[in-house]
Amino acid sequence: MKILLIGGEGTIGKAVAAEFRRRGMEVITAGRNSGDVQVDISQPASIERMYRQTGTVNAIICTAGTGYYGPFRTMTADMMMPGIQGKLMGQMNLVLIGQDYLAKGGSFTLTTGIAAEHPARNGTCVSMINGAVNSFVLGAAQEMTEERRINAVSPGLVEDSFERYGSAFPGYNLVPMGKLVNAYILSVEGAVNGKVLKVYA
Repeated sequence: MKILLIGGEGTIGKAVAAEFRRRGMEVITAGRNSGDVQVDISQPASIERMYRQTGTVNAIICTAGTGYYGPFRTMTADMMMPGIQGKLMGQMNLVLIGQDYLAKGGSFTLTTGIAAEHPARNGTCVSMINGAVNSFVLGAAQEMTEERRINAVSPGLVEDSFERYGSAFPGYNLVPMGKLVNAYILSVEGAVNGKVLKVYA
């Protein structure tokens, strides 16, 4: 199996890539400034170039993208747009463009997060983005052809990210990285389709 992993050098992406390689699969990583190929998911033309480089793959996983954290009272559309263009539209375009590069029976796995249901303080923008991606997955699953599937993995506060994000999520249970990686395995190797795989604790 040939897997394309966008965000493969990030905290979650590294763990996901390592496990799939351990399972004997070929993993191609992509990122803005790192990986086997480069891609800016906020730019459809960059996504198209990436796919032309990788060719047909059996699974496409995205663990890249973030959004604006800041006070709701002073939040503006301009502050929200990088996250909307990246984590929201970027992941949607990975699917819309990627349909032509995903083998029959293959799968898309996007990444959202607990903020879709349990927003952190100052996290309205991220909550909106995660919720929108979740809804996109539910709708897109009904339209997939040639036995293709699509799911989202929705992590809680991952233990490996506690130092970076812990202060923004007080009281949230830590998610073991191994448990989170299992959700990506289920999405890629299992039969689930149109699911938001929640790993909150």
